[in-house]
Order: sequence, then C-alpha cells, then structure tokens
Amino acid sequence: MTKEELALEVVERLKKEYPEAGCTLDYNQAWKLLVSVRLAAQCTDARVNVVVQDLYAKYPDVESLAEADVDDIERIVKPCGLGHSKARDISGCMKMLRDEFGGKVPDDFDALMKLPGVGRKSANLIMGDVFGKPAIVTDTHCIRLVNRIGLVDGVKEPKKVEMALWKLIPPEEGSDFCHRLVFHGRDVCTARTKPFCDRCCLKDICGKIGV
Repeated sequence: MTKEELALEVVERLKKEYPEAGCTLDYNQAWKLLVSVRLAAQCTDARVNVVVQDLYAKYPDVESLAEADVDDIERIVKPCGLGHSKARDISGCMKMLRDEFGGKVPDDFDALMKLPGVGRKSANLIMGDVFGKPAIVTDTHCIRLVNRIGLVDGVKEPKKVEMALWKLIPPEEGSDFCHRLVFHGRDVCTARTKPFCDRCCLKDICGKIGV
C-alpha cells in the first residue's frame, strides 16, 4: 500500500467513524475563533470555551476588545495559562483587525499570518472552518497520529508535516480530516505509550506502507 492509497483509506475510515467533524472550540463569529485558538495553546478546548464566556460578556466585539486594557484581558484569560502573552496577542490581533481590516477577519492565508499570535496552525483553522477553504491543521494530535499511521516518517516539525499532508490528502478533505484526527487522538490513539489499538478502526492498516 502506497502512502497515497493509505491516506485515502484513512480518510474514508475516519469519516465513517466520526461523521460529524468540526472544531471543538465554541464560536459564532470568525474573530472569536481567532481569540479561542490563541487561548487553546497548552490549554484544553473545554476550558477555553468556559473562559471566553466572561471575556465576551465584557468585550462583545472586535472594537471593544481592541480598546480593552491588556491587564484586564490577562485577568480574565489567566485560567488558560500563559495569560500575559495570550492577552498581549489578543489585544494586538484585535487592534490590527480594527485598524487594517475593517474589523473583519481576512480570508487570505498570508494576511492571517500577519496577525499577532497567529501561526500556520491557526491560519489553517480559520481558512478551513470559517471560509471553507482547503486547510491542514497540524496540531499535536495530527502530528502524532500521522507518524504512527505511517503517512509521514518521523517528521515532527508542524510545517513539514503540513507540507507532506498537502501531497496526500485531497484538498476538500483536509480540514475535516484534521478534526477527525483530534477526535481519534483523544479517544483511541492517545498520547500514552500504549494507545487503544484493540478498538481502532485503522488497526489493520496502521503502518502498512509498502506491504
């Protein structure tokens, strides 16, 4: 089985296993996803979903959050960890949205990358989930699973994993595929030394490159 064949089979099996693919961060506007994905660094999505409720209650739009005191943002988001840097990035991001993009989140990858606190993973998430464009989100689950499955060979650097997956995963499947990897990584193919292979829908093809 080639990597290309394996990739297509993994896509189809995960699609059957997790038919409802989607981001586990709660949001109803694009700028809120920008905020949440920054807060999610080294923090669970569940905690972020709770913390942002207080943030949005006080600062309900881009303008008000751009005007907010960074120390106050930090006080609210502190439970997510790394409060100072996250508050600084959120403030800077909202200011740039207000001043350079008319308060709207741009639908251009390079423009997204210019926003404070936004890296390739976050930009891809926005492109896929908000704008429905091809995206590969290489979070820790994605990197761990595609290495275990055999889609990449010992590659851990996020950008390199992303570039490798662009060559294997159909563009229209990329965003949902990465969300399904998150679900699978949390429930089955965990970060433990011994994941739950006995109940894995991929157990018979995992690592079967060239066989």
